[in-house]
Parts: sequence; C-alpha cells; structure tokens
Amino acid sequence: MNNIDVDGKKTDQPTGCGPLLSRSQASDAPLRQQIFQHVRANGHAARSDITRALDISAGSATTLTADLIACGLLREVDSPMRDTGRGRPPVALEVVSEAAYVIGVKLSFRQHSAVLSDFAGNVVATAVLPASGKRGTVAQLMNEVSGLIDMVIRAAGKVESDIKAVGIGLPGIVDFASGMVRWSSLLQDPNEDLRTSFAQRYDMPLFLDNDTNMLTLAELWFGVGRDMTDFAIVTIENGVGMGLVVNNRLYRGTHGMGLELGHTKVQLDGALCRCGQRGCLEAYIADYALTREAATALDQDIATPRDPEALLDLLFRQANAGHSAAQTIFRRAGRYLSAGLSNVIQLFDPPLIILSGERMQNDYLYAKDVFEEMHQLTLSDGRQPCQIEIHPWDDLVWARGATAPALSALTDVLVGGLEVQKL
Repeated sequence: MNNIDVDGKKTDQPTGCGPLLSRSQASDAPLRQQIFQHVRANGHAARSDITRALDISAGSATTLTADLIACGLLREVDSPMRDTGRGRPPVALEVVSEAAYVIGVKLSFRQHSAVLSDFAGNVVATAVLPASGKRGTVAQLMNEVSGLIDMVIRAAGKVESDIKAVGIGLPGIVDFASGMVRWSSLLQDPNEDLRTSFAQRYDMPLFLDNDTNMLTLAELWFGVGRDMTDFAIVTIENGVGMGLVVNNRLYRGTHGMGLELGHTKVQLDGALCRCGQRGCLEAYIADYALTREAATALDQDIATPRDPEALLDLLFRQANAGHSAAQTIFRRAGRYLSAGLSNVIQLFDPPLIILSGERMQNDYLYAKDVFEEMHQLTLSDGRQPCQIEIHPWDDLVWARGATAPALSALTDVLVGGLEVQKL
C-alpha cells in the first residue's frame, strides 16, 4: 500500500503530494513556485535541502521562502531531523494546508464520489452518493453533482466560499481545454458543455477530464508514479480506459482526447460497443460485455431485469466453482486484455503498466496466462520487460486524483502569480 490511500492507513511512500522531481526534471515554473512544489512534494523541507535539491544559492532560498511565508503559503515547523543538541534547533518549512481547499469528483453509473482536500493535498472529507444508473441530460447530471458537492462540503465543516476549484472525472471522451464532453456513457447527447453548466451554479473554476486521466493523476501525485518519468494505467470497469504519463506529465494527445484504448479495434465487425461502433476492446472485457454474455451462459431469463453487479458476481462465483461456460467468458476476456496490453507496450514502451478498476477483483483478468500471452504478442527482443502492477483502487482514489488539476492550477495562481483566467 502506498500513500494514495484515503482511509488513513499507514503508507510506505514519502509524505507530501505531487511529482518528486530532480532539478534536471523540474518544470519551467518560476523559482518561487518550484520551491513551493518541492516543499509540498516532500511534506517538509529545510532551506538547506531546498538549496541542494534545486541547485540555488542560500540567499535565493532565504529570500523566496520568506516571501512565501509572508504570503501565508509556507510556515516554519520543527524539523523532523534529529537535533544534535548544539546550536539552534533545526527548522523546516511546510505548506499552510488551510490556505485553500479543492474538491475532486469521480462520476460513474453506480455511484458518484467526492474528496475534499486542503492545499497540502491532505484528504479532509469524503462523500459518496448513489447515481441514477442511466444516461441523462446535463441538467440531471449537474443536479447529482451539486448534491455531492454540498454533501462533502458539509462533511468537512466548510462553506462553499472555502472551495477554490473543483476537478471532475467522468467516463467518455472529454476535451480538457474547452470542458466539452464529446461523448460519455452518462449523457444522452454528444458535445455537451459541462463546464458552462457548472459555471452557472458555482463561482469557482472547474477542471473536467476523462476519469482514467484523473486516476492517472492520482498515481502521479499520490502513488507509485510520483518518482517515475513514464508509466501507463489501464482501467477495466463499465468501460476500458487508459492514462499515460510521459516525462512526468500526463499525456492527453494533441487535441486533449487521446489514449482511448477501450475504443481501439480488436475485431472488425465484432461485438457492438456502447459508442455505437463494433469491435472495440471494451466490447469484450468491460462490465457490460461480461454481463451481456453472462445471461446466456448462466441461463438467465433476459426478459427479467437483473442487477448487473449481482449478475457479474454470480458469473465470477460460478467460474470459480468450475462452470465451464462462465470460465470461457473470463478466459476470452483475458485473451483480449492480453492483446490490448501488448498494443500498449508495443506503442509506448512504458516501464510500468498499472491495472486498476472494479473488474480487477476478478483474478481471471490478471492470471498468469494473461500476462504470458501479452508477452508472446509483443516483440520483445532487446526490450526491457514491462512491469505489471494491480491496484484495485475504489472510486474515492479516482476522486482524489481529480483534486490534482485543481491543486496544480491553484498553485499557478496563488504561488506562481498567474492570472485567474489562466485556470
């Protein structure tokens, strides 16, 4: 377990949040902002640590940290380093966590989840609300979002004016720059302007993205990806998603809508996908794909509605009990997953792929055979092997990832001095 956990469990990762970068990997942000980000990423840092890590003079570190303290963004605390007993006790700096608050939201068919975090990235409160379970209008979705935001604000003992930014992740094809949802399984119509609808209700900036991108940011800001320059995430739930970090930054594609692994084609004229096309990867391994075949394999009356979650649980239990038709469904899904993962390795050559999502509770999807076939389908001569890790995070971790773009943009404004319009 690492420090991505939102349940307060002991973690192995360093305290703090955000990418852990060396000076050679640092962004082109102003030095003042780099100092702040270094302190936040490490949880605390002495001025001498800052000078070494950022390769700056002691005078610059003293001047700029004094400025950040005066602005109420950093404060001095007792250093966690052992006191030698001689001279002044060591002093470190930490982020003033109460300087600002943000909310991250994960939207899905079954439930909506929210995390309220402080400026240091600490989780202050969480909230979960049941979802409608069907496609709706933007107005209907915004009503659900508003109820969730109000709930998490009350849980934190805050008021709406305390919240400075909100991040929302939802399944589908999302234009991050414009806030347009080109297509989502949660909405009836394509090309919906969710950002404008949000602005009509809330006086705070919204950062909208595909939910898998938000989970990728959770790993980059709070998980195993903090000190990695490159890694990929593949999620398997009611759809199939992919996130990619290149040079310690989330990669979205030229127009902000790339990495749609679930809608890459694995079979011409194949199974029907929710997007309306045929042969997409997710039409073979996502929840609805397994449910579609489960009814037939388990001899369920298709005229009698049944909870998809219960049907999938029954399918998994039957497979474990030796039901041959149920095992065949998972075995085929595993083979298609092998092909999808092989394509990711072939195209991007990541050192690590993290598999996540609710379906990862089904060990058929990460059985030894799946990864053996993945390697067989990949041109491996001279290639460093790609590591595979299973992180079956719940929706609150996805929601925590949605706080990352809000924290990043808020840092640009409060620390970097950028205009609010740049958010």
